[in-house]
Amino acid sequence: MTKVSTEIVRTLECLDVEYLFGYPGGRAIELLEALAGSDIEVVRPRDEREASVMAEMYGRLHRKPGVLTGQGPWIGSIGAIGQMEARLGSSPMVAITEASERGDYSTLAPYQQARGDYGGFALPKILDGITKEWWFPRTPNETLRSTQLAFKHATAGRPGPTAVVLDGDAVTAEIPETDEPPTLWSPEEQTQNWESSPTATDVERAADHLANAERPVIVAGNGVHAAGAYDELEAVAETYDAVVTTSYLGKSTIAETHDLAAGVIGSFGHEGANQAVSEADVLLVVGCRLNPMDTNWGATSFIRPDEQTILHADVDTRNAGWVYPADVGLIGDAKQSLALLGQAAEAFAPGNDWARERASDARESFRAPECDADDEPILPQRAVAAIDEIVDENTLVTADSGNNRFWLLNYLQTPARRTYFGSGGVGGMGWAGPAAVSAAITTDRDVVAVAGDGGFTMTMTCIETAVEYGVAPTFVVLNDTSLGMVRQMDDEIPGVDFHDTDFVQVAEGFGAEGMRVRSPENLAERLESAKAADVPTVVDVRIDRDEEMVDTLQSSFYEEVGGLHE
Repeated sequence: MTKVSTEIVRTLECLDVEYLFGYPGGRAIELLEALAGSDIEVVRPRDEREASVMAEMYGRLHRKPGVLTGQGPWIGSIGAIGQMEARLGSSPMVAITEASERGDYSTLAPYQQARGDYGGFALPKILDGITKEWWFPRTPNETLRSTQLAFKHATAGRPGPTAVVLDGDAVTAEIPETDEPPTLWSPEEQTQNWESSPTATDVERAADHLANAERPVIVAGNGVHAAGAYDELEAVAETYDAVVTTSYLGKSTIAETHDLAAGVIGSFGHEGANQAVSEADVLLVVGCRLNPMDTNWGATSFIRPDEQTILHADVDTRNAGWVYPADVGLIGDAKQSLALLGQAAEAFAPGNDWARERASDARESFRAPECDADDEPILPQRAVAAIDEIVDENTLVTADSGNNRFWLLNYLQTPARRTYFGSGGVGGMGWAGPAAVSAAITTDRDVVAVAGDGGFTMTMTCIETAVEYGVAPTFVVLNDTSLGMVRQMDDEIPGVDFHDTDFVQVAEGFGAEGMRVRSPENLAERLESAKAADVPTVVDVRIDRDEEMVDTLQSSFYEEVGGLHE
């Protein structure tokens, strides 16, 4: 007879799981023991927070579920950050955890017991708030079927995180030889999903609007990444001569050097991209929920449903027309919707001479005079311009939360699709480092993580994980010795300044390399050297803390609504 834990591992193998990110503890230990003889690589960072970010990044990057495991109390607390990012950022992810219950002892002043009964805390309630679906199976067959369903639901429709809470006795039990309910099917059969497509009528109506548009503009969101709809996006843009803008999470859905690319929209996005959207007569929104940051917090002169035709393509019918009334909704997978729009163009004769010139003008927002400044301390614009020089088509960039990501999205012009990934679902600090390590472990690409000193310090133990697993991402710290975004809102707020941490010594203590850069004169050379190194390297770039991000990057539309700070 076979143990449940052994069969879970076989299920993971059948579903082509390559990596499991986690930390030993509780009944998750039985699962990790069963993995000892498997080809699945266990990546064990320094805590569950980093493991959750690594799993989320894996799902986002590879478009198949990243698997997270660990003890229930910690998966539901510090491990929640990756699951929340996956929920709002549409990354497929499966958490396999446990409730730390101890059978008969659960009634005796519970300690770590997480079932929610007998006075213990309720892991299921936590998971209910941060995952798409969760299961708490009690029997061997339920456990295996729930594991299969977790993978199915993680990729069904809009991707997201799911969770299975292993019951103490079930995970160590043996699979019954009799056919007890529920019936088990093969993992491949039970996890199958099907793509959805919009109706022919809606496609024809949308194509008609695009074909007759004088100023068509596309807003490409994270749904294009999730569906891998890059070819289809470019084909539609070129067929209908449409400008392509992106949301923050949609950055690098098209190479930002493409002659139809206009940049990132939103409150701290590119002014050129925002103006293009405002000038459009037809807007095609693809895989983007249009959150407040995207819409300049609802500025009435930005998107105007009474004056503009809005076509909204999304896999979730709730998103189409959620923020602005849509004239046509295309409900289905972004790849399917864009492919059908491209095919429908054969019945029309689209074409205008507006798009390429407008996109070219908009791309001027990627550069500012400050990008070439020789000031000391280094201006953040100059720092990002130097990062831009080392990022080629084979380089992945991960961006943290805070001022650093807005400097980055404005002045890093991605040279290829799918090269930029930022913390923008829930937007947690400390994301960029572990995400970069995950990408370095699971690909053969060069990886550059960019964070402020506040976010970097939260998860800098990921440097040690990179050393342990033999990968060499570059960690660039835009260091203003403060919580810059909050400090620039009001420098009287307590707790916004940090003491000057020696990140070079920290890096060396983990077995990596570090360097401090104070002058723009040798910045490019140092970054190039760090990227070429065969060990993880931290580049501590001392930036001008007085260069106001909001005053510099705030869009005119955001200013129009009073510049309300998120």
